[in-house]
Amino acid sequence: MSEYQTVFASLKDYTKGSLEIVNDNPKHYVFSNVFDVANKSKPYEKVAVAVNVEYVIEAIRAEGVSTWFAAAHDEVVVVMDGEVRIDFIKLDAPNSVVAPGKEGAVAVSGTPAGKVMGHVICKRGHQALLPVGSAYRFTALKTGAMIMQTIKGDLTVEKWGEICYQ
Repeated sequence: MSEYQTVFASLKDYTKGSLEIVNDNPKHYVFSNVFDVANKSKPYEKVAVAVNVEYVIEAIRAEGVSTWFAAAHDEVVVVMDGEVRIDFIKLDAPNSVVAPGKEGAVAVSGTPAGKVMGHVICKRGHQALLPVGSAYRFTALKTGAMIMQTIKGDLTVEKWGEICYQ
């Protein structure tokens, strides 16, 4: 029986992956470019690295303080490297910030009106729910990389030519 070793990378130590298809066995599929994408991205740029119909996984470079964001649906973020504080505000008027049915996250100008809900601090491997009806802001306590599961929207950046062919 073959032995497999999982290696967890970081922004400072990763090997750019490739896609290898062998005998249609999922254990032979390798695509580990999240860190490479985050390294080449602007802070909090939401770069699609996987798409399934309207759903996307976005790679995000966590550096400094982001703008406030909100979405008309739940989102999930996983910190892959670094340490990130996520602040939450329960929006007073969610439909005035994000139109009902709007897909993907939207940037919120200024500090949104609402009740401060608190914050979470996520380190490598931690995940957080970004609930509908709230706004959230990231502050990188230590520069890192995140992946976000969301719905493809106006802020989703597609760089397939750069990601797949370099």
